[in-house]
Amino acid sequence: MSTDVRSILVRAARDEARRDGSRTIEAEHVLLALAGMRESSAAQLLTEEGLSEEAIRTALNREWEQSLAVAGIAVRMGLLPEATPDRGHDPHIGESTKLLLKRAMDAPPKLGPGRIGPMRILVGLLDTDRGRVARTLDAAGVDRATLHTKAREALASGNR
Repeated sequence: MSTDVRSILVRAARDEARRDGSRTIEAEHVLLALAGMRESSAAQLLTEEGLSEEAIRTALNREWEQSLAVAGIAVRMGLLPEATPDRGHDPHIGESTKLLLKRAMDAPPKLGPGRIGPMRILVGLLDTDRGRVARTLDAAGVDRATLHTKAREALASGNR
Protein backbone atom coordinates (compact mmCIF):
# COMPACT_ATOMS: atom_id res chain seq x y z
CA MET A 1 0.00 0.00 0.00
CA SER A 2 1.33 3.42 -0.91
CA THR A 3 2.16 5.86 1.87
CA ASP A 4 1.95 8.86 -0.46
CA VAL A 5 -0.83 10.95 1.05
CA ARG A 6 -2.00 12.17 -2.34
CA SER A 7 -2.45 8.57 -3.45
CA ILE A 8 -4.36 7.73 -0.30
CA LEU A 9 -6.55 10.81 -0.65
CA VAL A 10 -7.25 10.22 -4.30
CA ARG A 11 -8.14 6.59 -3.54
CA ALA A 12 -10.34 7.54 -0.55
CA ALA A 13 -11.90 10.49 -2.37
CA ARG A 14 -12.51 8.28 -5.42
CA ASP A 15 -14.29 5.78 -3.16
CA GLU A 16 -16.43 8.63 -1.78
CA ALA A 17 -17.28 9.77 -5.31
CA ARG A 18 -18.26 6.21 -6.28
CA ARG A 19 -20.40 5.90 -3.15
CA ASP A 20 -22.05 9.19 -4.08
CA GLY A 21 -22.73 7.94 -7.62
CA SER A 22 -20.57 10.76 -9.01
CA ARG A 23 -18.48 10.53 -12.17
CA THR A 24 -16.04 13.11 -10.78
CA ILE A 25 -14.07 13.50 -7.56
CA GLU A 26 -15.13 16.86 -6.22
CA ALA A 27 -14.07 18.90 -3.19
CA GLU A 28 -16.76 17.41 -0.96
CA HIS A 29 -15.36 13.94 -1.62
CA VAL A 30 -11.91 15.17 -0.62
CA LEU A 31 -13.37 16.67 2.58
CA LEU A 32 -14.92 13.30 3.46
CA ALA A 33 -11.65 11.54 2.63
CA LEU A 34 -9.73 13.91 4.92
CA ALA A 35 -12.18 13.31 7.76
CA GLY A 36 -11.70 9.58 7.25
CA MET A 37 -7.93 9.83 7.79
CA ARG A 38 -8.53 9.77 11.55
CA GLU A 39 -4.85 9.71 12.55
CA SER A 40 -4.00 12.84 10.56
CA SER A 41 -3.81 16.26 12.16
CA ALA A 42 -6.25 17.53 9.52
CA ALA A 43 -8.89 14.96 10.54
CA GLN A 44 -8.30 15.78 14.19
CA LEU A 45 -8.79 19.49 13.49
CA LEU A 46 -12.02 18.73 11.62
CA THR A 47 -13.21 16.58 14.53
CA GLU A 48 -12.41 19.36 17.02
CA GLU A 49 -14.73 21.58 14.97
CA GLY A 50 -17.49 18.95 15.10
CA LEU A 51 -16.85 17.68 11.58
CA SER A 52 -16.76 13.92 11.81
CA GLU A 53 -17.48 11.94 8.64
CA GLU A 54 -21.10 11.50 9.76
CA ALA A 55 -21.50 15.20 10.59
CA ILE A 56 -20.08 16.12 7.17
CA ARG A 57 -22.49 13.73 5.41
CA THR A 58 -25.40 15.22 7.35
CA ALA A 59 -24.28 18.76 6.46
CA LEU A 60 -23.82 17.77 2.79
CA ASN A 61 -27.40 16.47 2.74
CA ARG A 62 -28.63 19.66 4.39
CA GLU A 63 -26.72 21.77 1.85
CA TRP A 64 -28.23 19.76 -1.00
CA GLU A 65 -31.75 20.25 0.38
CA GLN A 66 -31.13 23.99 0.82
CA SER A 67 -29.70 24.36 -2.69
CA LEU A 68 -32.70 22.61 -4.22
CA ALA A 69 -35.07 24.72 -2.10
CA VAL A 70 -33.55 27.85 -3.65
CA ALA A 71 -34.63 26.43 -7.01
CA GLY A 72 -38.12 25.79 -5.64
CA ILE A 73 -37.70 22.04 -5.18
CA ALA A 74 -38.60 20.67 -1.77
CA VAL A 75 -37.00 17.34 -0.84
CA ARG A 76 -36.17 15.50 2.34
CA MET A 77 -33.14 13.24 2.25
CA GLY A 78 -34.86 10.37 4.05
CA LEU A 79 -37.51 10.22 1.32
CA LEU A 80 -35.12 9.77 -1.60
CA PRO A 81 -33.35 6.55 -2.58
CA GLU A 82 -29.61 6.37 -1.94
CA ALA A 83 -27.27 6.96 -4.86
CA THR A 84 -26.36 3.87 -6.82
CA PRO A 85 -22.58 3.49 -6.77
CA ASP A 86 -21.08 2.86 -10.19
CA ARG A 87 -18.44 0.30 -9.28
CA GLY A 88 -17.42 -0.21 -12.89
CA HIS A 89 -16.59 3.45 -13.43
CA ASP A 90 -13.43 5.15 -12.21
CA PRO A 91 -14.30 8.77 -11.32
CA HIS A 92 -11.84 11.36 -12.56
CA ILE A 93 -10.63 14.50 -10.80
CA GLY A 94 -13.26 17.24 -11.02
CA GLU A 95 -12.72 20.96 -11.36
CA SER A 96 -13.30 21.77 -7.69
CA THR A 97 -10.62 19.23 -6.72
CA LYS A 98 -8.18 20.62 -9.27
CA LEU A 99 -8.74 24.10 -7.83
CA LEU A 100 -8.29 23.00 -4.22
CA LEU A 101 -5.05 21.19 -5.11
CA LYS A 102 -3.75 24.33 -6.82
CA ARG A 103 -4.64 26.42 -3.77
CA ALA A 104 -2.97 23.80 -1.55
CA MET A 105 0.26 23.98 -3.57
CA ASP A 106 0.20 27.79 -3.43
CA ALA A 107 -0.38 27.95 0.35
CA PRO A 108 2.57 29.15 2.41
CA PRO A 109 5.00 27.86 3.33
CA LYS A 110 5.78 27.19 -0.31
CA LEU A 111 6.57 23.60 -1.18
CA GLY A 112 9.62 22.23 -2.79
CA PRO A 113 9.40 18.86 -4.45
CA GLY A 114 7.67 16.28 -2.32
CA ARG A 115 4.35 15.13 -1.05
CA ILE A 116 1.27 17.09 -0.18
CA GLY A 117 -0.07 16.23 3.26
CA PRO A 118 -3.61 16.29 4.60
CA MET A 119 -3.25 19.67 6.36
CA ARG A 120 -2.06 21.36 3.18
CA ILE A 121 -5.01 19.85 1.33
CA LEU A 122 -7.36 21.06 4.08
CA VAL A 123 -5.94 24.58 3.72
CA GLY A 124 -6.56 24.44 -0.02
CA LEU A 125 -10.06 23.13 0.58
CA LEU A 126 -10.89 25.97 2.97
CA ASP A 127 -9.29 28.71 0.86
CA THR A 128 -12.54 29.73 -0.80
CA ASP A 129 -15.89 31.21 0.13
CA ARG A 130 -17.66 29.54 -2.79
CA GLY A 131 -18.78 26.10 -3.73
CA ARG A 132 -20.42 23.14 -2.11
CA VAL A 133 -17.87 22.69 0.69
CA ALA A 134 -18.24 26.32 1.80
CA ARG A 135 -22.05 26.00 1.77
CA THR A 136 -21.82 22.68 3.61
CA LEU A 137 -19.63 24.12 6.35
CA ASP A 138 -22.06 27.00 6.66
CA ALA A 139 -24.94 24.51 6.93
CA ALA A 140 -22.99 22.73 9.69
CA GLY A 141 -22.62 26.01 11.58
CA VAL A 142 -18.83 26.00 11.25
CA ASP A 143 -16.91 29.28 11.29
CA ARG A 144 -14.98 28.71 8.06
CA ALA A 145 -12.65 31.67 8.59
CA THR A 146 -11.60 30.41 12.02
CA LEU A 147 -11.16 26.85 10.75
CA HIS A 148 -9.08 28.13 7.82
CA THR A 149 -6.89 30.18 10.18
CA LYS A 150 -6.34 27.16 12.44
CA ALA A 151 -5.43 24.98 9.46
CA ARG A 152 -2.98 27.59 8.10
CA GLU A 153 -1.38 27.95 11.53
CA ALA A 154 -1.04 24.17 11.83
CA LEU A 155 0.53 24.03 8.37
CA ALA A 156 2.95 26.85 9.23
CA SER A 157 3.97 25.02 12.41
CA GLY A 158 4.94 21.95 10.42
CA ASN A 159 1.78 19.83 10.30
CA ARG A 160 1.69 18.71 6.70
